[in-house]
Amino acid sequence: MQVAPTYEPHLMTNRAVRGAIRPDITALNGNEKKDDLFGSLLDSAINNINKTNGYLSDMENEEVKFALGETDNAHDLGVAIQKASTALQYTVAVKNAAMEAYRQIMQMQV
Repeated sequence: MQVAPTYEPHLMTNRAVRGAIRPDITALNGNEKKDDLFGSLLDSAINNINKTNGYLSDMENEEVKFALGETDNAHDLGVAIQKASTALQYTVAVKNAAMEAYRQIMQMQV
């Protein structure tokens, strides 16, 4: 009997985190400066944060609707909660990766 692997969103790999904050390098041509690459990386991180905030807002709206009796659909509430939870965990993992990279850079001896 095979046991299906469990999904554990809190165990994110570095590859997944790097993929989340990686800018679209194909959009850059050879004439653009490396500053544009950093700007693209920063824009990507900010967009991820904004998307996470949107999921958290949606979750709160669904909770209020359910609490006030405006909706009987617990499924939408569960989906909104899971989306917000996963997005928040992903955002925290990206933040932790960025902080670790910063610490490593600061510990480098010149």
